[in-house]
Amino acid sequence: MSAGTDKIVSSIMSDAQIKAESILAEAEKENESILSEGQVKAAAEKEKILENAKKTAQMRYQQIISEAKMNSRRMELEAREEVIEDAFAKAEENLKEIASSDAAEYKASLEKVITEAGTEIGGGDLIVHVKQSDVAKIKGNLPTIEKSISDQTGTPTKLEMGADINTIGGAILKTKNGEIEVNNTIESRMLRFKKSLRSEVAGILFK
Repeated sequence: MSAGTDKIVSSIMSDAQIKAESILAEAEKENESILSEGQVKAAAEKEKILENAKKTAQMRYQQIISEAKMNSRRMELEAREEVIEDAFAKAEENLKEIASSDAAEYKASLEKVITEAGTEIGGGDLIVHVKQSDVAKIKGNLPTIEKSISDQTGTPTKLEMGADINTIGGAILKTKNGEIEVNNTIESRMLRFKKSLRSEVAGILFK
């Protein structure tokens, strides 16, 4: 190979070497850029994951606290309800005991609930239903009760004893045609008054 040819070949090889080195340097630079960008993205993704995890943990914490408060409130209400129901059960037992006796207090109460029921109906010809053991307690006082109802309603009233009923105490009054009925038994009165009495009982028990 001549000297001229050697120079040409040497020049070509030198240019090729420079170009190759330049390409390698550019590739290295691009690789570093990609790696750096990847690290930034990875760091950002990591931060995002951590932030989401914190939010999820906080939400779950608040949910647990809320559920705990609700359960605590529910348990408190259930406990109060149990105490109130127990108080009503004891009151009912006391009323059973009184209504099963010949106490003057119960006789007066029986006459009162009959008078109230007759007055609510508006007087007239009425049928009185009580338990068997109460018949003798009021039968002799029917004229007095009739007068009281008549005076309060302005309607002449006649009371007649009807069939016995199964009750703790109290009475049921009906018109003769059965169209109007007022239930003033102890059970019915307790049921009617229970709602209004509940807050009063709760106030006494938990003040």
